[in-house]
Amino acid sequence: MSGLVVEQKKSVLQRIGNTPLVEISRIFRSDRVRIFAKLEWFNPGGSVKDRPAYNMIRTGEESGQLHHGKTIIDSTSGNTGIAYAMIGAAKGYRVLLAMPANASVERKQILRSYGAQFLLTDPLEGSDGAIVAIRELYQKSPENYFYPDQYSNDANWKAHYHSTAPEIYEELHGEVTHFVAGLGTSGTFMGTGRRLREYDASIQLISFIPDSPFHGLEGLKHMPTAMVPHIYDPALADERLEISTEEAHRMVVRLAREEGLFAGVSSGAAMVAALQVARNIHKGTIVTLFPDGGDKYLSEEFWESKEVVGGS
Repeated sequence: MSGLVVEQKKSVLQRIGNTPLVEISRIFRSDRVRIFAKLEWFNPGGSVKDRPAYNMIRTGEESGQLHHGKTIIDSTSGNTGIAYAMIGAAKGYRVLLAMPANASVERKQILRSYGAQFLLTDPLEGSDGAIVAIRELYQKSPENYFYPDQYSNDANWKAHYHSTAPEIYEELHGEVTHFVAGLGTSGTFMGTGRRLREYDASIQLISFIPDSPFHGLEGLKHMPTAMVPHIYDPALADERLEISTEEAHRMVVRLAREEGLFAGVSSGAAMVAALQVARNIHKGTIVTLFPDGGDKYLSEEFWESKEVVGGS
């Protein structure tokens, strides 16, 4: 033996979580208010959805509901589906997903690359149309499928309760005053918010949604007009903001050009929401999540912007 210590090899699934937390330093500058963002595209499947997808699949295995004779099925706007597909490939499960037909070209190609099958639903019905389609499929032959149902599964929000929130709180040594997150399944906001509130009851929890039922913020729901997830509790939030697609698109470009952060559209929306909070407080530390990166949105036209924008 040479005496060298060789680190034990880890599977790709053991790389889920412990994502970087970075400070926003050019788009927003203040001596008394700081904004931090957790970069969830560093997860192996490229988004925050790796966390709940893995927890839902593990919970299914532990309960005996999921085994290799079944196909994993669920509805998705893209990122959870990619997480299922990645985990399914790593564990040897078949994956079948329903998603709106207007999901980005990149999302669809990533799903194909992992070997997942998917059926496309009416884009005008958004994520709700995909939910209805997958429920109908499951009801026809439930014995053939494992249906986690990310909108109703407590393992969704518990993934964030046990991982995302502790990571944030520990890395900032408890110096968190505000947490900002978008609502889709609501799992990120519910799980992270509940745990942060247990750490410190004074932490303000701010959620945000698209400002219109017809929007381009993939993964987010306009709660007043959408099928509300069973895991969502509106009473948890101290405040709920509304963000426009156009604001989010402009912010995505700014994050790339001013911060060097190649973020996705929901990440742009999160930054817009965090800025709104920052401009209305005198002092504090705001934390948000950037759910995914810009690689899934390369075909979008907003990247063509020639604007030169400065910090604020």
